Amino acid sequence: MTTASETPVLDTIAAMTVDSLERCGLPMDQLLLTRIAALAASDAPPISYLAHIGPAIKADLPMAAVQDVLVAIAPIVGTARVMTAAGNIAAAFGIAIAVAEEEIEAEAAAEGGI
Repeated sequence: MTTASETPVLDTIAAMTVDSLERCGLPMDQLLLTRIAALAASDAPPISYLAHIGPAIKADLPMAAVQDVLVAIAPIVGTARVMTAAGNIAAAFGIAIAVAEEEIEAEAAAEGGI
């Protein structure tokens, strides 16, 4: 199999996500909460949550709603998965903050000619 892209896996995931968004009738906040619940149930790594942080912030999704979802699914998926999900969400936020700080520093360096 040959691909025209150097990132065929990421391209495929992006295409699946776009297709899912186009076919889903849920409001964005409900869609994001549903996906976060699915990520927790599947024991997803931090990088999987990272893809949902930006859209959650843009949708003004309160952290309390994310916590409520984790509380709601705990009896179904188990406390260990919920605790892992909480840690992975925190790790994803840490990654997002670090990336944002690097972008700000790069912009400042570019503006200052450093």
